[in-house]
Amino acid sequence: MNRGNDGAGARTYRWHARAEEDTVRLAGLLASLAQPGTVLALDGDLGAGKTKFAQAFAGGLGVSDVVSSPTFTIIKEYESGRLPFYHMDVYRLSLEEADELGLEEYFEGEGVSLVEWASRIEPLLPEERLNIRLTPTGPTSRRIDCVPGGARYEAWCRELGMEPAEEGEA
Repeated sequence: MNRGNDGAGARTYRWHARAEEDTVRLAGLLASLAQPGTVLALDGDLGAGKTKFAQAFAGGLGVSDVVSSPTFTIIKEYESGRLPFYHMDVYRLSLEEADELGLEEYFEGEGVSLVEWASRIEPLLPEERLNIRLTPTGPTSRRIDCVPGGARYEAWCRELGMEPAEEGEA
């Protein structure tokens, strides 16, 4: 695994979610593209909608179980969808603690990994991944910035019609 790519130098693509339904739609579209080894690195402040995004993504995979935040369990595994879904919340972990969990086995496995608070363990993430940052712009609206790490994720962003963000645009 090539560790330590934070997406620097990669193009940022933007999705404007005017309502929660738009966020759910994006998560579902990404789930439809997912394949074994897909890694989504999700970030955003408390209340930005990371868990809602994860729930919608799981729904898009066909996960029939109730999906809740794995804040205290760290990793929840769901096997009821078209691919295994590994939902991780690393907010309470140090980099050293996360390294001891052997997360690369999930990242390189037959399932799909979604990591909430991913920037906290950035050096442990695979180089090929889709970095996603949720930023509230209103009560239910979000700016969703995606930074693809690898050609597959770049193609996804283009296929979904995301707008390239202007350089220096926050």
